[in-house]
Amino acid sequence: MAEGCLRALRYGMVFFNLLFWLGGCGILGVGVWLSITQGNFATLSSSLPSLSAANLLIAVGSIIMLIGCLGCVGAVKQNRPLLLSFFILLLLILLLEILFMILFFAYQDEIDLYAQSDLKKGLQLFGTEGNIGLTNAWSIVQTDFRCCGVTNHTDWFHLYNATRVPDSCCLEYSDNCGLENPGTWWTAPCYERVKGWLQENLVALWIFALCTALTQILGLVFSMTIFCHAVKVETFYA
Repeated sequence: MAEGCLRALRYGMVFFNLLFWLGGCGILGVGVWLSITQGNFATLSSSLPSLSAANLLIAVGSIIMLIGCLGCVGAVKQNRPLLLSFFILLLLILLLEILFMILFFAYQDEIDLYAQSDLKKGLQLFGTEGNIGLTNAWSIVQTDFRCCGVTNHTDWFHLYNATRVPDSCCLEYSDNCGLENPGTWWTAPCYERVKGWLQENLVALWIFALCTALTQILGLVFSMTIFCHAVKVETFYA
């Protein structure tokens, strides 16, 4: 009976990690495609130019593939080093997630101020050579969230040294509409709009976070159960 339960647990872990690995392949593929076709798409930070959607997807996809591969092979072969590596990596990621969450809530005001300051510095790179990712990202954010600038549409005045904003700030888009009357521009701050959108979807974000944590905890429990059984079997035959 116990052996049957363990076999079912092992097969379940193999199936789970196979799906995990395939998901990682998909995320990696999307990241590579974005990197090739869009450059540093969705880069808003001037101090962290590598923090783009493409690079994040590549990094996350690679990590998921590695963990999924370790768990899958380790479960099939009941290989103790692979199962232990899977357990340690998954535990480390879970602890880092908890640490980042604690630091985020503890220093939320400081993070807000730093993020706004860094985003304003990034405006200086808008439309410049080699910064198509940042330019595209700002255009998409301002168009989709119907906002302009980080804290105010006047943030753009320092870039142009004139009463002017990018065309993506316009209520109705047209070429050079950012040169027209300020009454034709969005005036809501993008930082507050995006922050408000996140707060409106807070329940969905918490559900996603809890599901992710639960999946990681189940992976830890399953891998350690199989690991302990492998140790007992090896000791028995020794």
